[in-house]
Amino acid sequence: MRPIIIGAGRGSRLKAMTDQQPKCYAPIGGRRILDWTLEAFEGAGLGDHRNVVFIGGYRVDQIQTDYPKMTFCHNRDWQNNNILASLFCAEGFMEEGFICSYSDILFRDTVVMRALNHPGDIVICVDTHWRDRYADRSQHPEDDAEKVTATGDQIVQINRKIGSQESDGEYIGVARFSSRGAQLLRDHYHRVRAQFAGRPWRQASVFEKSYLIILLEEMIEHGIEIHMVTTEGDYMEIDTEEDYALANRNWPRALLDDTAH
Repeated sequence: MRPIIIGAGRGSRLKAMTDQQPKCYAPIGGRRILDWTLEAFEGAGLGDHRNVVFIGGYRVDQIQTDYPKMTFCHNRDWQNNNILASLFCAEGFMEEGFICSYSDILFRDTVVMRALNHPGDIVICVDTHWRDRYADRSQHPEDDAEKVTATGDQIVQINRKIGSQESDGEYIGVARFSSRGAQLLRDHYHRVRAQFAGRPWRQASVFEKSYLIILLEEMIEHGIEIHMVTTEGDYMEIDTEEDYALANRNWPRALLDDTAH
């Protein structure tokens, strides 16, 4: 099973920090976000850099130079599409199953291992303590969170419009697909793409601007089971300058506290 990191976008809300480097290079605790991601995958037993597929766009040449052992897929139209289209730039690496992550998040190997050990064909990682993080995030409202509702560990809904009080957690951007799950994802993607390419689809102004969660909810409505594993914190998103400051204050400290115990 190969890790696929979705990292084509620029991350303009980090402003000058991404003028000369990709977003995943933002340093947290003295290390790039990308290095934290690679460590989480390696700690979960998914191998070293040579097993990782990176989907790049903005400043992808810089990443290729610095991480030559990774396999790269180039989203050449990254300025005009979004996460779902970006993920499918790596479709050729999906057949045997894969685990994907956004490139601007911090997470631990523990939640990755939970996803790997779950028997479901499609498993997403969900932070059940997500609202604790939003208490300090004035630049990133709860309305923008990719929220879920679930019955037991089975996802019922996944979208941003779910009310905070009704939500069972926030999708952190890490998901595992078995070989069967990957085939289901590919089948539904191509079905929808054939019908809506170049046209509005669900919450997206145009199909190419879709997020992965939109396709996941489409699949749920077609009877596909999607399960969740949880993390109680141990996750942060770096989307704004405020997030960057919070992560540098809290993420390294949390790791030190964990080691002390």
